[in-house]
Amino acid sequence: MMEETLTILVPLMGTRPACRVLGVAPATIYRWRRPPKARTARPRPRPARALSGLEQATVLDVLNSERFYDSSPAEVYATLLDEGRYLCSERTMYRLLGREGEVRERRNQLTHPAYAKPELLAQEPNEVWSWDITKLLGPAKWTYFYLYAILDVFSRYVVGWTLQHRESAQVAKALISQAAEQQKILPGSLTVHADRGSSMTSKPVAFLLADLGITKTHSRPYTSTDNPYSEAHFKTLKYRPEFPTRFFSIEEARSFCREFFDWYNHQHRHSGIGLMTPDVVHHGRSEEVKARRAVVLTQAYLRTPERFVGGHPQPPALPTAAWINQPKEAVAP
Repeated sequence: MMEETLTILVPLMGTRPACRVLGVAPATIYRWRRPPKARTARPRPRPARALSGLEQATVLDVLNSERFYDSSPAEVYATLLDEGRYLCSERTMYRLLGREGEVRERRNQLTHPAYAKPELLAQEPNEVWSWDITKLLGPAKWTYFYLYAILDVFSRYVVGWTLQHRESAQVAKALISQAAEQQKILPGSLTVHADRGSSMTSKPVAFLLADLGITKTHSRPYTSTDNPYSEAHFKTLKYRPEFPTRFFSIEEARSFCREFFDWYNHQHRHSGIGLMTPDVVHHGRSEEVKARRAVVLTQAYLRTPERFVGGHPQPPALPTAAWINQPKEAVAP
């Protein structure tokens, strides 16, 4: 439409006045009258400084030689320079490798094994334990106290803990041994899960667990969700209102932990275990407590049934299983 209008106006008014009326640049008219010729791509001439075919083959032979096949072009370039030899620039080496489809990781690197995702099921106390170590800030900057805690996955009961000045495999070994003795763990009945810290993967701990007939499993590297119960437990500790910014002595830290673990085991109503305390679930009193709760709810319902629009109230359900990485096809009993 624009081209037809310009074709009518240009003979009457001239090119530039017609362009001003329509708001079109005069160059548009000239392009329509003389469209540019299509350019044909010309082959790029070979630069005089380019490597010859023999020189390119020599560079590739050196890069793929037994000496340099796992070295980067930059390393090859520098090594040859130190030996008083120059073949081409580092960029040219990359360009020749790219032409051959060989631009990749050339370094000889260690291949780590594929770590399997731990899948652990606990259907009763003392079937799966989870343990970890966390730091508590000490009296000065860069000083810490190390809190070890072993948690029963099914009941959330802390079966053992200790607070020390440093992380040590021997301390972990003594703590696990004491907890196993106190809980009367039978060989072949318990799995202990932990992350891949130095104490967790140490030989003293591994030998102890083997001697006690306890199976050990570990989280995958850098996967905190493989040890969720210990992580959540330490969060409960550090988000308590009375948790201090730092502890000024190990005695103060131990006193705080002593009160916390007593509260956690015997007073804390845990949402993951039917709002029971870990002590009640761990020592098999949960059915009794649930029955008492049901009596209280029944009495309240009989007094004022109109207040319970959903019908007869029931106490929270008791736990039947606790998973670490429940598989999709598995259905909790």
